[in-house]
Amino acid sequence: MALQFKRPPLKAFIYWATVLGVWAIIFVTAFIAVFSFGLPSIDDIDKVEKQPAITYLDRSGALIAVQGSQSAPPVNLDELPPYVPAAFLAVEDRRFYHHPGFDPVGILRAAMRNATKKGGNLAGGSTITQQLARNLFLSSDQNMKRKIQELIMAVKLELKFTKKEILALYLNRVYFGAGAYGIEAASQRYFNKPAKELTIAESALLAGMMKGPSRYSPLSDSERAQKRADIVLNEMVEARVITPEQRNEAVSKPLKVTKTLATAHALYFIDWLSSEVQPIAASAKEDLIVETTLDLAIQTDAERAVQRIMERDAKKKVEQTALVAIDGEGRVRALIGGVSYADSQFNRAIEAHRQAGSSFKPFVYLTAMEAGYNPLTPVVDEPFEIGGWSPENYTKKFLGPMDLQTALAQSINTVAARVANDVGRENVARTARRLGIDSKINTDPAMALGTASLTPLEMARAYVPFSNGGYKVAPHGIIRIRTTSGKILYQYREDVRTQVIANTPLAYMNQMMRQVVISGTGNGIKIPGNYDLAGKTGTTSDYRDAWFVGYTGGFTTAVWVGRDNNTPMARVTGGGTPAAIWRDFMASALTRIKTSAIPTGPVSEMDEAASAAVDELLNSSPAANDNAVPPMVTMEPIPNPEDQQPAPTDADDIFSEAQRRNQ
Repeated sequence: MALQFKRPPLKAFIYWATVLGVWAIIFVTAFIAVFSFGLPSIDDIDKVEKQPAITYLDRSGALIAVQGSQSAPPVNLDELPPYVPAAFLAVEDRRFYHHPGFDPVGILRAAMRNATKKGGNLAGGSTITQQLARNLFLSSDQNMKRKIQELIMAVKLELKFTKKEILALYLNRVYFGAGAYGIEAASQRYFNKPAKELTIAESALLAGMMKGPSRYSPLSDSERAQKRADIVLNEMVEARVITPEQRNEAVSKPLKVTKTLATAHALYFIDWLSSEVQPIAASAKEDLIVETTLDLAIQTDAERAVQRIMERDAKKKVEQTALVAIDGEGRVRALIGGVSYADSQFNRAIEAHRQAGSSFKPFVYLTAMEAGYNPLTPVVDEPFEIGGWSPENYTKKFLGPMDLQTALAQSINTVAARVANDVGRENVARTARRLGIDSKINTDPAMALGTASLTPLEMARAYVPFSNGGYKVAPHGIIRIRTTSGKILYQYREDVRTQVIANTPLAYMNQMMRQVVISGTGNGIKIPGNYDLAGKTGTTSDYRDAWFVGYTGGFTTAVWVGRDNNTPMARVTGGGTPAAIWRDFMASALTRIKTSAIPTGPVSEMDEAASAAVDELLNSSPAANDNAVPPMVTMEPIPNPEDQQPAPTDADDIFSEAQRRNQ
């Protein structure tokens, strides 16, 4: 009979504890090895790649905006007021100085909250060290593997760096939205001051953004950002890093946020360009310089005009506006997509399709001129019917016999509808498309009154041929994209110019649209000085949309006003608010550009009889100058970097040079 050996209880416990311990070590080692495979080394902390910064310059080289990874020199933690890092610790990781990189208490607390929470975003329980590890080395994917890797990297960071160094790395590397990385860049971006001058309230706002840089950004929703900052202030009081009195003082003073960097008011314009810039930036290894067609001085004129007139006419229930200014070559010189980018990023200049109203009528009359009509062709303003539909005039009255020039100047609906029907509504639609309208154009009997829904950019583009001698343009905002070392990644190349309006109809139309300004519905846009101006008003039924599109030689501006919910304004017409914005803007803009008379187009395309007829009609017009083509608005191109001194190679040099040019 074999002897059975039985260990005493103590020895058995030690034995099995040792066995389990060895297997636990093996399991943990294998576990860590598996999840550590492919993780970057924390020795590469200074080599972490970021998306390139994109610097936008206006046509003269002045700084418009910076997007992408805007960084700033790291700040020394000792130079910051104590409440700055304390704000982040209070709301993000109050036990920061008491955990090894991950907080078991915080994880358990988050797990309990998640167990009782239905839907929505789940609590994470991540420490500042974990957030730093995630931001520097990992993706933002919400899965178990990434969370485990985050814990591993956090422990590695804790073993290599002191708590103070980790906090400094966090504050200098974390993303604050709007392209700002680090507390210094964020302070400059949002408050236009160095981080060492941040107030308690400003520190709380920045700390509050860590929960969601976009969601809690004061640029996208100032009210939500302020509420989040109040929560942070309460946490700071609870953590005893500020007193209740300091909190009350911080809440009592409204925060003044610098909504854009430098002169980046042209964010609607920048958004428009992003679809072209981002694919290039995605594969770029260097920071980029985007040279644009925008003129900051003219853009500022547009912003001021919009703000002044929109505030003046707010009582008329005018809520939104869009403005596009484009030269005779298709270069967009100013663009506004709404009253406030901070309040709404919807770009109405590019994306809003609104009924054109009577601003569509020039396409009707151009079709008529091309069919053999002329400005003096007699017509009658009287009631008539097309397919059961009867057009009405704005005044509800009929003026009787008149000529086409008067009908356009006074925006007579009955005449426009009859002419469109006579020349063929399909032909009118083809004319509009030929000049640059891409949106769908209906051809119902009311189409002459502007039932088509068009964007302000389309309207501006389609009017440019009237201003530049009859040539179609491709609106564009980018001249060149290059790296900071000077390598050209994109250069705008103009296609062969296509003439879309012949000379005689063009001269007729310009004379008629001058008359709109001289004695018609657009006479409110007259500007002091010897300027050759023409254009057309537009007002839709029930005052839902109002337009003024006008031009001089080689420079066209379209203005729309209305309400996003498409409800009526208080009797706002095209000759009212939009014309006032146009006049206010152009009065300043025309002093900054080389202006000329509106050109009539190539003389070679008119026979002698047509030339004599035009001369007779336009004998008092500034456009009639012995049939010579007046010089158009010109804009000298930005010199190619290869023809200049070597380009600046770092962001500081770029900013310094741009600011020097802008002074």
